[in-house]
Amino acid sequence: MEIIIGYIIPFLIVLTVLVFVHEMGHYLVARWNKVRVEVFSIGFGKEIFGFNDRAGTRWKFSLIPLGGYVKMFGDADATSRPGDASGLSEEERSYAFQSKSLSQRTAIVAAGPLANFLFAIVALAGLFAIVGQPFTPPVVGEVQEESAAQEAGFQPGDRIIALNNRTIERFEEVQRSVRLNPDAELRVTVVRDGDEVTLTATPQRTEVEDARGNRQEIGILGISRSEMEYRRHGPLTASWQAMRETVNLSGATLQAVGQIITGSRSTDELGGPIRIAQMSGDVADAGVVNLIWFMAILSINLGLINLFPIPMLDGGHLVFYAIEAVRGRPLGERAQEYGFRIGLALVLTLMIFVTFNDLVQLRVFDLFN
Repeated sequence: MEIIIGYIIPFLIVLTVLVFVHEMGHYLVARWNKVRVEVFSIGFGKEIFGFNDRAGTRWKFSLIPLGGYVKMFGDADATSRPGDASGLSEEERSYAFQSKSLSQRTAIVAAGPLANFLFAIVALAGLFAIVGQPFTPPVVGEVQEESAAQEAGFQPGDRIIALNNRTIERFEEVQRSVRLNPDAELRVTVVRDGDEVTLTATPQRTEVEDARGNRQEIGILGISRSEMEYRRHGPLTASWQAMRETVNLSGATLQAVGQIITGSRSTDELGGPIRIAQMSGDVADAGVVNLIWFMAILSINLGLINLFPIPMLDGGHLVFYAIEAVRGRPLGERAQEYGFRIGLALVLTLMIFVTFNDLVQLRVFDLFN
């Protein structure tokens, strides 16, 4: 019972909200373009409960709560694979998804990930306006002995103004870049006694372990910061800072994925539903503010993942539409069918892999030794 209340329920709440936001993006833009939506489902598999609205859409919760889908009229199934339109009447074609223009279909598909980014911006803007944005001036407090920072020539009081030619406003931005770049040379511009000084530092690769035993390798520079504060913003500034933070988090996520692909970052850091459930429970215990931060980050990750060019995901559909724009006609049914099969295999393989990672982190397999 403690596991259900502490982890499963927060996990289901977090995932349901984010999936609902994503699918609602598809739904609203589809309806705006006069496409009939047959099913709006939170989860996959057998329906648990649901209802029909006046427009003929079946809204339902399904048994497997690891995602969701919007099935539109004209789709062959929940993956938005094109159905057979030969038997449709002219009236039916008018509200079938596959009969819409290329730009309309592109907008409908892209609306899901964009809704996730918009949710993150709104959530962060609300936090920055009500609670405040975490802010620490990018000023070096102390420099650790025998650290990468000491070797590079950092001194207490240095104000960091740029890192790899990117302007720095907060110490948190320095931390994020350093953590993501172990063993990578960084050009850091600081202001010291009124003069600009450029330093070259290489963060030391360090393995760290969180409270649950999850290990990851990060970069450590060896500088401390002054005390963190929270700065509350007005609505416009809060929205701007939220957009800026969303862009930064997206960039950091893509950089981490790129490092995993190139082998410079371990695949052990990839987590699946079990790890997300653990984190959901932990942040829920830590309070509403931490939970909203966590949901914003997850929403950004969900939007990015769905934009990956994998058939069956939104990004895969967008690739098909880009090819259609170049060719002047859609890909053949057989090519799309093979694409969806490959995409399904990739998604299932990834799910199995990250779940295996989760079980390894939980030391489940130690029970069989």
